[in-house]
Amino acid sequence: MSSSTTPTQKRGFHFSDIRKMFGGGGTSSLRQFGILGSLIVIVIFFEITTLLRNGANGATLTPGNLINVINQYSFILILAIGMVMVIIMGHIDLSVGSVAAFVGIIVAKSMAEWNLPWPLAILLGLVVGALVGAWQGFWVAYVGVPAFIVTLAGMLFFRGAQQFIGDAQTIPVPKGFQIIGTGYLPEVALPLNFNVLTMVLALLGVAWLIFWEARTRRIQRKMGSDMAPLWVSVTKVVLLSIVVLAAAWMFATGRPGTSFPVPGLILLALVILYSFVTNSTVFGRHIYAVGGNRQAARLSGVKDRWIDFFVMMNMSTLAALAGMIFVARSQASGPNDGTGWELDAIASVFIGGAAVAGGIGTVIGSIIGGLVMAFLNNGLALLGQGADVVSMIKGLVLLVAVGIDVWNKQQGRPSLIGFIMRKRNKPDAPNLTDFPKSK
Repeated sequence: MSSSTTPTQKRGFHFSDIRKMFGGGGTSSLRQFGILGSLIVIVIFFEITTLLRNGANGATLTPGNLINVINQYSFILILAIGMVMVIIMGHIDLSVGSVAAFVGIIVAKSMAEWNLPWPLAILLGLVVGALVGAWQGFWVAYVGVPAFIVTLAGMLFFRGAQQFIGDAQTIPVPKGFQIIGTGYLPEVALPLNFNVLTMVLALLGVAWLIFWEARTRRIQRKMGSDMAPLWVSVTKVVLLSIVVLAAAWMFATGRPGTSFPVPGLILLALVILYSFVTNSTVFGRHIYAVGGNRQAARLSGVKDRWIDFFVMMNMSTLAALAGMIFVARSQASGPNDGTGWELDAIASVFIGGAAVAGGIGTVIGSIIGGLVMAFLNNGLALLGQGADVVSMIKGLVLLVAVGIDVWNKQQGRPSLIGFIMRKRNKPDAPNLTDFPKSK
């Protein structure tokens, strides 16, 4: 019998199997292991608290409230997707709120005054966002100005530009454009009491979970990596499928005319796309390589300046999209759009497991961190707490999240980047020097 298979087949239960179920490996840190659990605890706490307060049903896990959470915070979660890549690189972007507002006013004016059709207005907004990002990326990547300074200047400049172009006025947008902020999956003409397309989407999600777990195990077996027992994979897929189907059912059985929101669809598509890019492409590995050790990556042939440039440009493009979704939901572009968004996006990324020094972070973790912030805001609002209390609690949550990261490092606990580097140094796995050079 092969010695490589004996431990997996014969050994008894280990707590590390549970960590593999949620953290992806035996080296998952306490912080990575606890992010999802923290979100679950927060949701359950506010569900019970609102239940006791109302004396009937909890107000958190209701179809209407879940739809509101997605609609109200989808733009922050979109910003978190781009911000995690920026922070992995060791940078920070303070301009995203101002860039979002700047693009929003341009898009609103293009439709109101230039009679531009709304699909072309969306394309215009994305192009403007990319140009803004290219401008900031040039200063960061090729001039060498720290991203903190470049984006601080951008925050001031584009906020002023937004006020100048809009003349501090509110500019409404047409109904067609509002779909990306307030639309839902359409109804299918079937005699059913739920939205069919929402449940079809959930079933596709379950199928993807099964495929991805099977693919992961197949790759691990081929590479000779340490595999979790089969029951761990089955249990993980079953639990995640239950969560997906239950959430989809609540979205599908809300008040008539509602279902899974269009902003949620856009967010879901971006999560899948950027998770693939960061986890399964050469470019994604280059981002982690540069963020983990820029000099080593440069010596290995990675063109770090190009990575810097693209990551900054990508961030502003996503900020443009977030700004347009917010304007569509608000039905107008206003002078106060985007205020404080950069702080919520940065907090989401750090709560989601990113490291202050760079090199560590995931798209999924940042989304979960953003949902933690979203349900904190939502739950406190349901309990009637004011903005002052919400702000204080969010600040404490961020401080604790970063404090745990620092404590883990001081205790010498294994981190995600250490796991990645050990995987790369195995004989059957490519290491940093195996990366093809960027052209």
